[in-house]
Amino acid sequence: MKSFPMPGGRPVWHGHLEGQNLDNLFGFIEAHVVCPSTISRPFLSYRDDKTNTLVFPTGNFVGLYYSEELKYARDISYKINPLSGYLFEKKNNSPFGSFVSSVFEMRQDAKRIGNNAMSYVYKILMNSLYGRFGINPICTVTEICNLDRYNHLTMEGDFIYADKLSSHYFIVSYLTNTAVASGTDWVPPRISVVQLAAAIITCSRIHMYPYISRPDCYYTDTDSVVLGSPLPEGEISSTVLGKFKLEHNIKKGLFLAPKSYSFETQEGEQILKHKGLAKSLVDKMTSIYNNFRIDWETLNICKKEINVKLGIKAGTKRIPVYDNDHWVGTEPLEVTDYAGQENRIHKYEVKLLKEENIRLQEQLNRVIELLSDKEKDSIEKDRGIGYLKSEIENMKSHSAPNTEIENIKLLPARNTHDIKLLSAPNTDDMNHHTNNPKPNE
Repeated sequence: MKSFPMPGGRPVWHGHLEGQNLDNLFGFIEAHVVCPSTISRPFLSYRDDKTNTLVFPTGNFVGLYYSEELKYARDISYKINPLSGYLFEKKNNSPFGSFVSSVFEMRQDAKRIGNNAMSYVYKILMNSLYGRFGINPICTVTEICNLDRYNHLTMEGDFIYADKLSSHYFIVSYLTNTAVASGTDWVPPRISVVQLAAAIITCSRIHMYPYISRPDCYYTDTDSVVLGSPLPEGEISSTVLGKFKLEHNIKKGLFLAPKSYSFETQEGEQILKHKGLAKSLVDKMTSIYNNFRIDWETLNICKKEINVKLGIKAGTKRIPVYDNDHWVGTEPLEVTDYAGQENRIHKYEVKLLKEENIRLQEQLNRVIELLSDKEKDSIEKDRGIGYLKSEIENMKSHSAPNTEIENIKLLPARNTHDIKLLSAPNTDDMNHHTNNPKPNE
């Protein structure tokens, strides 16, 4: 919130961003991305519509992303093709800078005097601010009303459920903020600035990725990592904003899933974490008393005993890897999803191929122009440029390692002196000349 630039101003829609320089874009962009299979811990997320699960896969897919995470992904070997999106003004001075600095300083003062209650209040103030901008404005309202109000609400498209309480009163549930009067655009609440919330959480992933992508990272959760080797001293501090605080030195541990782990510290302390009910009964069937169970059909509230099996779901975010039936690790899922934009993406890819072919043709033409008449005559004219290229590759394959032939590349030239080309020898003389090639300029 303090250090990263934030999106500001009025968003501007751009429907065709193919071929645009990503460095010149700032905003939220629908993009076609390709994640190499060599990345064991992918950076960009993808939501699986079938399971409604957020995963970090390799593969070929389309998604909506903040421009800064697309730039970061590109720098770590992703291929990015922007398609369309809303572009914003880039505010290099974050609007949260002074707020975060002042509240963080007040929290440090509260810690110094031992006021843990106020320290916690300041922490919540900092952590909850950006989330308010992104809170879902659509909410459920349940009200008791008369017959006229009942008839009105049940005819609306946002109606959920209703029940009769008496001859004059009804209880009705419905959604609010889904739309305004018919025929007009939806108007979000004034406090909704979802681009700020989305930018902040995305920038936090950028900040964390160098740590969670380390080979010795065993576990991560929002703003924490468990590493196999120490961080540099300059990255650790309990009083400097943005640095890590050393919580434990771990002797051994087992990390099953987010918020489901157990470890022993070097001091012998046993720590067990499990998201949900009764962490001491992980992977067992147990009875849980729910004192506030809601029956959504009748809206009755009652106390109920339910049986719960505690554990984790494996294989929903990554693929388990086994060695002789022993679970030894995971690997990322692979996804192919063009989101219905196959034609558009393939059309652009064909355009790039044509441009690349033209560029290569121009390079080869420049190479031929540098040849002497005798050298041109030695090339079979009916085979043309393709034959010249194959001859160069043929000479490379027959040459000794580390010779000048190995370094021949058909690259754009600034002038005629920038290209070096070995004259194609006669086939009969190939074996006699490849050991000591003599290039011509």
